Amino acid sequence: MSKKIVVIPGDGIGREITAAAVVVLKKIAVKFDLDLSYEYYDAGGTAYDKYGTPLPDETVAAAKASDGVLFGAVGGDQWDNVKPSLRPEKAILGLRKSLGLYANLRPVKVSDALREYSPLKAELVQGVDLLIVRELIGGIYFGDRCESEIYEGTERAWDLENYSVPEVERIARLAFDAARARRGKVASVDKANVLATSRLWRRTVRKVAETYPDVSLEHLYVDNCAMQLALRPTQFDVICTGNLFGDILSDEAAVISGSIGMMPSASIGTYASLYEPIHGSAPDIAGKGIANPIGTILSGAMLLRYSLREEKAARAIEDACTAALLEYRTADIWKEGFKKANTDTMTQAIAAYL
Repeated sequence: MSKKIVVIPGDGIGREITAAAVVVLKKIAVKFDLDLSYEYYDAGGTAYDKYGTPLPDETVAAAKASDGVLFGAVGGDQWDNVKPSLRPEKAILGLRKSLGLYANLRPVKVSDALREYSPLKAELVQGVDLLIVRELIGGIYFGDRCESEIYEGTERAWDLENYSVPEVERIARLAFDAARARRGKVASVDKANVLATSRLWRRTVRKVAETYPDVSLEHLYVDNCAMQLALRPTQFDVICTGNLFGDILSDEAAVISGSIGMMPSASIGTYASLYEPIHGSAPDIAGKGIANPIGTILSGAMLLRYSLREEKAARAIEDACTAALLEYRTADIWKEGFKKANTDTMTQAIAAYL
């Protein structure tokens, strides 16, 4: 039975990098006898220019009916004066809500070929291979808030953090399932020495862990985890945490790899899941054919892993990216001794290893 992938290029370099990922997906489909089909829809500023909205209804309907969504990037200077409710970035926010995207997965892997690009010492990052599982639709970002009020004669503002047991159970199971397929270790990150929500988080994660006897669990306070990511990142396999802490830790961890253009991500949803690189639309280089496509290609590998359950195919793409980097580099990471590649050259180099 054919699996339908909805491709949403978006704006800027989105069309170039999603096209690159589709080239690689088509090649891997032949190798592993996968029946994949592709449908293309607009979102972001491109959709606004065509339809007057950054997220057309037909895009949402197609995404919800798909087996996985491959997303490029949205945004650009030409839409800076559009009213806030119609800005390109509203597209990704709308998709998160429509697809019920409740978890963000951010892998951080440092290959030997790219150790020198990390701001940390090479010996500290050698062998880093971790996954951050971040709860995406709860916590303080989605709680009640007050922008301004007078309390006891002075102005104040406040935000309310809350988590329910089912929300924590869902994200914990996802983290434990991911760890079971990796090295079998989960680090649950909270601030249970201070926050009531973190104490509920810790109790709930500990209860879920009882059903995963083959996976080890440790608890870390968020400040300690942030420190350990800089001191000894190789100790981590899967990090499971809430929305606010995950937002901060995933950005910290992304720096470890040395190039944001290489970083993929997955947002797991109730209806369908969405896969995208973590970089932006880079309008300054759009159309020049020089964007680094690897973050999007690796996002395609994550689609195979988490939505289609094709682990061998996903690993083959990841291995091909690693192999290509031993010979080719795009402009953002190029140095003497390597062949300089544009988007198409790098894509073809990766495909050649499949």
